[in-house]
Amino acid sequence: MANLDEVTMISTAPMDQEYHGSYVDWPAIIGGIVLASGVSVVLLSFGAALGLSFTAVADRPSSHLVGMGIGVGLWFIWVQVSSFMAGAYLTGRLRRRFHDSTEHESDVRDGAHGLLVWAGAIVVGALIATTGVGAVTGAVTSAAGTAVTAASQAADPNGYFADTLLRPAPGATTTAPGATAPGGDVNAEVLRILGNAGADDVSADDKAYLGQVVAARTGLSEADANARVDTVLNSYYEARTAAAEAAETARRVGIISAFLIAASLLVSGAGAYWAATAGGNHRDEEVEFDHFFRRIG
Repeated sequence: MANLDEVTMISTAPMDQEYHGSYVDWPAIIGGIVLASGVSVVLLSFGAALGLSFTAVADRPSSHLVGMGIGVGLWFIWVQVSSFMAGAYLTGRLRRRFHDSTEHESDVRDGAHGLLVWAGAIVVGALIATTGVGAVTGAVTSAAGTAVTAASQAADPNGYFADTLLRPAPGATTTAPGATAPGGDVNAEVLRILGNAGADDVSADDKAYLGQVVAARTGLSEADANARVDTVLNSYYEARTAAAEAAETARRVGIISAFLIAASLLVSGAGAYWAATAGGNHRDEEVEFDHFFRRIG
């Protein structure tokens, strides 16, 4: 009988117990992020070509804002969910599985990889957006030196209305008292009156004074000067109302877009988790798609 002390036992560790450094498979995650980003860019480009973007919504009449916002939001949600699920499925299919856990634990690890694809693609998208904004800011800054002179000569938003009020009548050479040059002190005073109107209309006293200034400056009769004041002020009120409506539309579009983006990201996160587990199950079951590719080939 052999001495047991002289017997050497040689064994190898089973494959499912082999050592590994981490359960996180970064190459598979990076591949999923690349695919998700690519699909998202392609689909968003198609949508922008069809007018399915929040910028296009802001340019539409306010009466169509809700309907257009819902349509664009649904498109954006579909794009986000589709792109993240595609990337997460690829990651789940490519992830290396270590057979040291239950089937449920393996599904959880696959789903966690899908969430990492989701988070990584969001970070990449944010970096791209930030880089784009930075590039635009740099271009604007570099052009600021040449734009300073032009900007200093740019008219006040209400300058057009002041010029219209004080435009001389044909053949008239009369100037307002105290105005040393056309468009000088009188224009500045008119601009201050318009600016002081604020949310209210120009007061009766200011309106009467404007009629006197216009008559003195343009050579028009008092009745014609007052008629011009009424016409120009009506145009001023309409422009101010249009600007306020545009600002309100932009504010509403911003709120709707921010909410829909956040909602789409949450939904796409759940979709990425599920798609990664589906990819992992197909990996374990060795599901093939040869018949599908043969049909489209």
